[in-house]
Formats: sequence, structure tokens, C-alpha cells
Amino acid sequence: MITISAKSHQKGTVLLLLTTVVWGTSFPLLKDTISSLSPSVLVAVRFFIAAIALLPWLRSINPRLLRDGVLLGTVYFLETMSALTGLESISANRSAFIIGLNVILVPLLGVLVGKRLPRQVLLATGLAMVGMSLMSWEGGGVGLGELLTLAAAIGVAVYILLLEAIAPRHAPLPLAAVQIWTMFLGGLLWASPEFLSQGGAIADHLVTLTYLGIIVTIGPLWSQALGQRWVPAQEAALLYTLEPVFAAFFSFWFLGEGLSLQAALGGMVILVATWLSQLRR
Repeated sequence: MITISAKSHQKGTVLLLLTTVVWGTSFPLLKDTISSLSPSVLVAVRFFIAAIALLPWLRSINPRLLRDGVLLGTVYFLETMSALTGLESISANRSAFIIGLNVILVPLLGVLVGKRLPRQVLLATGLAMVGMSLMSWEGGGVGLGELLTLAAAIGVAVYILLLEAIAPRHAPLPLAAVQIWTMFLGGLLWASPEFLSQGGAIADHLVTLTYLGIIVTIGPLWSQALGQRWVPAQEAALLYTLEPVFAAFFSFWFLGEGLSLQAALGGMVILVATWLSQLRR
């Protein structure tokens, strides 16, 4: 049994909190960029920039690292593809709520593979779901967009659980490099029919795409792999629910989008859930 010190746990928590901040900055940028670029081209170019930046870390590749990195990269790519495709037919708020369901899917899937579910985590998960509902839920029926986004939420939950098991085996940057090259190759196949027609739009958004590739892609993959060495998957999923809170803040800051009283209350409930998840007996 692996014992995690309080100091290591705190360090992992800070890393995962920073991850959600970085993800939050991407929301207004993606909203602006996706109006000119198709989701497939955006994904391919973003991962290509990240893949080139991490090329030197492929020198330490070995069969076990290749197997684990390709597995994680495939799950991450399928989750991203499902989320962006679903986003074309549903609102961003509805997408955020459905993807946020991973906060309950992680502990549920964890129980299926024999993990214990502490009552403290269960209570925090319930509060986080209430907060996500207040921030994002819009009601309505279930269509293809919702089903694709639910598939993305399942993919996020599976990724978090896999990363908990895989992260301690490898250095974070080589693991991130294999994942990103896997995602780039998948994105290249997905986007190939549209590349030639979108060259001008790629050039117009090159600075944003570089930020998305280096900061929003490499940064979180590194911090997640390192942070989840010390933070259990159930707690990590709760910390990741802070993403819409930071996304709302940066959308207000950069785009001038307002925040309703209901959404603000939902954000406060998520903060309380996160605080509760970090309490120690």
C-alpha cells in the first residue's frame, strides 16, 4: 500500500487547482476560435504545436511508456472529439453540465473496480453536482449532442481513473509527449479533409493556437500526471469541477459575459464542495 504524506497531498492539490485555472482561461479563447476554425482542425493544429514542443522527451521512450501513453492519449482524443462534436449542436452551458457529470462517474466507476467511497467524498460529490446544476443546467430533451457529450464525460472519468494508476510509473513530460503525439495523429486523420480550406483561418489564430497548444495542452497534462500521483482520483474529479468557475470568471474578464445570481451561487457551492473534500479527520 502506498502512503502519501500530507505535504505531497497538498502539493498535488495545488497542481490540480492550477490545472483548472489554465483550463478556465481556454474557454473564451475556444469560443472565439471555433467561430473560424472547425473543431477537427483546431484539435489537430493545437496538438501539432504541443507535439513539436515535446519532441525531445520522446528520446526516453520504452515499451511500457509507449503502451500507457497511447492508451491515455487515445482516451483523451476520443473524449475531446466527442465533446467538440457535441458542442456544435448544444450550448456551452449544457455541455459544461454534462461533462461535469464525471464528478459522480469517477467514484461510481471506482467502486466497480473495488475502490472505497468515503462518506466525506460522497457528500462533497453531491454538493458539487448541485453547484454544477446551478451554474450550467438549462433543461430540455436529449439528442445526439447530449449523447456525444455524455460519452465525453465517461471518457473524462475513465481518463482520471487510468491516470491515477499510470502516473506513478513514468516521468510526467515523457508520458505527456506520448499522449500528445497520439492525439495529434488522431486529430490529423480527423481533420485531413478540411486542412487546405482553412489555412487562412489557422494563420489568423496562430497566437491563440500556440497558447492552447503549449499552455493549455502541455501544462495540464504535466500537472495532472504529477498531481494525481498524490491526490486520489475521487478528489481530483472534485477539484476539476472548479473549471467552470474559473471559465465564468475569465469569460467575464475577457468577453464581458455576465454571471447570473444562480450561476454565482452554483460557483460558491462548488467551492464549498472542494473545501469539504480537502478536510482531514
